[in-house]
Amino acid sequence: MDRTFHPRSRRIAPLVATVAASALLIAGCSSGSGGKKAEESGTNASAGKANTPRMTVALVTHAPPGDTFWDTVRKGAVAAAAKDNIKLVYSSDPNAGTQANLVQNAIDQKVDGIAITLAKPDAMKDVVSKARKAGIPVVGLNSGLSDWKKLGLTEFFGQDESVAGEAFGNKLNTTGAKKIACVIHEQGNVGLTQRCNGVKKTFKGTTETLYVNGTDMPSVKSTITAKLKQDSAIDHVVTLGAPFALTAVQSVTDAGSKAKVATFDLNKDLVKGVQDGSIEFAVDQQPYLQGYLAVDSLWLYKNNGNYSGGGVQPVLTGPAFVDKTNVATVAKFAAKGTR
Repeated sequence: MDRTFHPRSRRIAPLVATVAASALLIAGCSSGSGGKKAEESGTNASAGKANTPRMTVALVTHAPPGDTFWDTVRKGAVAAAAKDNIKLVYSSDPNAGTQANLVQNAIDQKVDGIAITLAKPDAMKDVVSKARKAGIPVVGLNSGLSDWKKLGLTEFFGQDESVAGEAFGNKLNTTGAKKIACVIHEQGNVGLTQRCNGVKKTFKGTTETLYVNGTDMPSVKSTITAKLKQDSAIDHVVTLGAPFALTAVQSVTDAGSKAKVATFDLNKDLVKGVQDGSIEFAVDQQPYLQGYLAVDSLWLYKNNGNYSGGGVQPVLTGPAFVDKTNVATVAKFAAKGTR
């Protein structure tokens, strides 16, 4: 992976510590969206299973239906659950209020641990407090790096979205980009806003923010197409998820634009896009690792009292760039659905 970006020096020490913690966790040790309905998984273990007492862990995310990114997160969680003799109950909903209700359901079921995303942290504050009062440890993943400690979560696994955005902006500077459209597919999602703000902070050209309805892909396509037709000066479309990047490629063609597409996040088809040149580059935050570490951390906490990052620092799973120089290495893992 290309990790040549250089965040400000004051951030380097925490990053080193958390990456080291992540490595220790790894050494120690399904496709489709869950929707509103919780589903049990954690079977078909390919490796030895822990002989510790059976645990139940709830993984509750803000995943919208059909977003392949979350299939990868879930696959990592399933793998950890199978190894650790955990019954994994997965549920998701992009509506913050409904997601909070799903967490409450997990509390009512008296699970042994909860892993959640904090795309809209204010909506999760009360229910996280209820879990803590019930004696249920809660860890965060993917979204909420700025808020996990405020809400009292024990650990967090993901990437610093601001740092990732700044790295992305610096990468754009090397491509000769002059004007970009940063496409936000979910208004109010703090992580997505941080990505675009980070890009704008370091990118030397002009940045415009374009909001689209991420739950309606035909609308995403038409909105990006219209923007490109209206402003021919846009030379790069920056998307914040793999499905939106692939749709943006279609928009570029429909608009008769010469804009290039670069994105955050990967899936199997996105990797093919990097290989064939339709996608310039992508940032990988390793969603499989996020799901795996979140579930595994709850097993470690239950059985050993372990804290990754000492309960103070997050465990960073990204960012790393994927482009023509290293996509061949990533492709073999993407084909298995683990990148």
